[in-house]
Formats: sequence, structure tokens, C-alpha cells
Amino acid sequence: MITLYHCDAARSFRPLWMLEEMGLPYELKMLPFPPRVFAKEYLALNPLGTIPFMVDGETRMTESSGICHYLGVKYGPTPLMVGQEDPAYGAFLNWMYFSDATLTFPQTLVLRYTQLEPEERRNPQVATDYAKWFLGRLRAVEAATANTEVLCAGRFTAADIVIGYALRLASNIGLAKDFGPNVAAYWARLQQRDGFKRAVAAEQKAGAEQNIAPRERA
Repeated sequence: MITLYHCDAARSFRPLWMLEEMGLPYELKMLPFPPRVFAKEYLALNPLGTIPFMVDGETRMTESSGICHYLGVKYGPTPLMVGQEDPAYGAFLNWMYFSDATLTFPQTLVLRYTQLEPEERRNPQVATDYAKWFLGRLRAVEAATANTEVLCAGRFTAADIVIGYALRLASNIGLAKDFGPNVAAYWARLQQRDGFKRAVAAEQKAGAEQNIAPRERA
């Protein structure tokens, strides 16, 4: 049984969504956010204190997009993955890495300096600068979705999952108002997927059952 440690609306939503799209059995363990502050016993499992943390037999993983890639390869074949023989393979991998390194990174600083830091340490200048950074990088997604409903390979893939989470986070921290028309339409389509809806429902159900309150949104 795969075990996924997750916080409400955190980047661990990427593997949760992947699990639901693939129909794989899993156990979802909810933690308060950020766990390294509010669930310090979690450090015994994951010394980084970060989310996600996935356990699959002897395998331990902490990187959200990497976990999606792992699940698709280990438990495939699945149309969510793009193989080396496909002309879109390079684009697929680029989106997988782009999702966290380029899109989510600046958002975490916006989140930190608008919501997570104590009031006296919050910094509107940092938040504004990194919001602009994120929106500048989002131009790649705006261009990619100008004439197609998905990012690559002519079908919904794990690339859409990992980029889709970055759009969910942007929505949660108040940046969706600045989406271009293509990104806005793309994000609306992603939210209509059954797999996305199941992942949100699983998150909410586990949070209620495990008495972990959802985070406040911007």
C-alpha cells in the first residue's frame, strides 16, 4: 500500500491527483501546515519536515513531481506518461521539472511573506517581486495553451497534473486574477476532470476524519 503524507492544498496534491487519475490504492495521512512546525514528530519520518512524503515499500520520496513520474513509470503503462519514443518526450520532461523549480518556487515565497511569517516579519515587497516572477514564468503556459487544451502529446498527462497544481496554488494565494485568458481557460478545464475532483474530495474527507483543519486561503 502506498502511503502519502499530505497537507491541505500543499504540493503533495500533485501525487494525490496522480494516484486518483491512475486509480491506485493508497493511504492518505493528513498533517497540519507546515508540519515541521505543527507536527514535529513527523521529522522522525521525514527529516526535511516537508510535504509530500511518500512511502511505497522500501521507497521513500519527497519531491512532488518526481513522485508523479515514479508512479506513472512503476505502475504504468498509463497514458499519463510520455515515452522516449514520442516526439513530445522532451517537452513532457521539461514541464515536469518546470512545474516545481520554476513555477512553484516563487509562489512559496509569496505564501511565506504574506501568510506564514509572523505579522512583523511579513514583507509586501518580497511577495510582490516573487508574484511578478511567477507571472512572468507563467507566460510559457499561456503560450503553450493558446491552441490546444493540454500541454503536450495531444492528451492529458502528468505534465498537466504538476502544472495544474501550480495553478491551484496560485488561485489559493490570490494570483489567479492575473492569469492570461489561455491559462484561465486551461485551469477551468483541469478543475472539471473527475480525477481532480476525486483528489479534492479525498483531501477533504481525510482532513475531516483525521481532524486536520483546512488552511485559510488568501
